Amino acid sequence: MEESLSRKRWYRLIPIAFITYSLAYLDRANFSFGSASEMAHDLQITPAISSLLGALFFLGYFFFQVPGAAYAEKKSAKKLIFWSLILWGVLASATGMLSNVYLLIADRFLLGVVESAVMPAMLVFLSHWFTKRERSKANTFLILGNPATVLWMSIVSGYLLEGVGWRWMFIIEGIPPIIWAFIWWKLVNDRPKDAKWLNNTEKGDLEEVLRQEQAAIKPVKNYRSAFKNKKVILLSIQYFLWSLGVYGFMMWLPSILSQAPNMSMIQAGWLSSAPYLLAIIGMLIASYFSDKLLNRRDFVWPFLLVGAVAFYGSYLIGTEQYWLSYTLLVIAGGMMYAPYGPFFAIIPEILPQNVAGGAMALVNSFGALGSFVGAYIVGFLNDVTGSFGASYILMSISLLIAAVITIYVGNEKRTAVSMNSQFSNQGVK
Repeated sequence: MEESLSRKRWYRLIPIAFITYSLAYLDRANFSFGSASEMAHDLQITPAISSLLGALFFLGYFFFQVPGAAYAEKKSAKKLIFWSLILWGVLASATGMLSNVYLLIADRFLLGVVESAVMPAMLVFLSHWFTKRERSKANTFLILGNPATVLWMSIVSGYLLEGVGWRWMFIIEGIPPIIWAFIWWKLVNDRPKDAKWLNNTEKGDLEEVLRQEQAAIKPVKNYRSAFKNKKVILLSIQYFLWSLGVYGFMMWLPSILSQAPNMSMIQAGWLSSAPYLLAIIGMLIASYFSDKLLNRRDFVWPFLLVGAVAFYGSYLIGTEQYWLSYTLLVIAGGMMYAPYGPFFAIIPEILPQNVAGGAMALVNSFGALGSFVGAYIVGFLNDVTGSFGASYILMSISLLIAAVITIYVGNEKRTAVSMNSQFSNQGVK
């Protein structure tokens, strides 16, 4: 039956999910360009405050993941994302209008709060529409919005900074989410049964496959039972360390590149886009083979290990061989992004639907905390040491430990057996 499921889901929903998540990433990544331009000078922002501003988004992002996932699962991901799009567009544009540093601090924190529900809500949304054999690919097309946005945003933001300045860059790039909110509302449905663009047979076939998948997973009573499981805790720690590397890299790459002699912001923008082009290729390859082989673990840890080695290699080479060091940074960036699709396919395959969204939100919230630490500590180390070497080592070590944890957790088949056994022993009915 699964082979006969409607392909219309891919053409209808994946482009919408991709664009929505792309817009969420736009105002995360463009702050790094504002920081690397005249923003700090105009607002008299110290390096320490600049690091705090870059990181505060992720602190706000940390707190509301689980409530957002719960609302998306029990009520409506469609409604939650609609209002989030409008609010984050307003707050993103406000970044370019504020001159008071304290108001800017509040704005960045609230922006994180508003966006915090988007990732878990989107993962919940996709789990209602795509089966186990499709999920890594569906997640990858969603998360491709991350590197794809940073790729084009790096170039466009460089030109906007040169042409109209940092204030108008933020204002202009905050408008698209507000417009898109109404397109999102018009085009999506929370579940197949609500979709007028599927016939009754297509709806029934899809819902039956998803029902069978859920029936094969041992029931878990509530979030508390899921959150206490060792595997979920380890995945949360793993994603914390992984995100520390990703966002330390993303938030500070334009500043790192702009330190090169005679480097303009337009040139830095073009160079900043290269890791994300490699990331897109890596993500598509990893998700394809992960779904084909139904193996998640072995399409996560090798990429993180290569990223760790590349970061350390770039540190060893230093600035004396700039282009070789830059090439290793491109490899590190691409490898960090490649395994997202397989990674986020793990939880829905080992936990039932009533708690899977919350568990994904818990993991993602620890990722947000790691992002906060990465964005802040990397900036702090760069300021204190006067170079980028210490932050390269930090990101390398974080990715290495994340790779080791992934190997230990294992792929979803072994994890499912372990977790089901544990929940049975706990007497969960």
